[in-house]
Amino acid sequence: MKEKLQKSDEQWLAQLGEQRYAVCRRAGTEPAFSGEYCDNKQAGVYLCAGCGQQLFSSDAKFDSGSGWPSFNSTVGDDKVEEHGDSSHGMQRTELVCSRCDSHLGHVFPDGPAPTGLRYCINSLSLNFDGDPGDED
Repeated sequence: MKEKLQKSDEQWLAQLGEQRYAVCRRAGTEPAFSGEYCDNKQAGVYLCAGCGQQLFSSDAKFDSGSGWPSFNSTVGDDKVEEHGDSSHGMQRTELVCSRCDSHLGHVFPDGPAPTGLRYCINSLSLNFDGDPGDED
């Protein structure tokens, strides 16, 4: 198992800024259709905004119509951890980065084949490393 990246709240806030800190460290949610990666079609890899770990590939991204970037798989089984979430009167599965515990979003069982999963992720939880040869 990887060693967890640990920082104080003050260090996280200084690194992330207020909006990203609210999502990544306080399990907030950005408004639907507001995130910079919701409509991104460029080829590349999505990274954790907190630690830079690779999380999702553009090959797994799809338009779910939900208003948040959606993926049907992660780049590896050890990149994202799942936790039960009963906030807001709902039973959901929260997703966090396995390296730094940054809140990413939630996973739902209504995605496309082959996994049938929809990883619904906040753009503020991500950075994007695009393929410089792709201009779409």
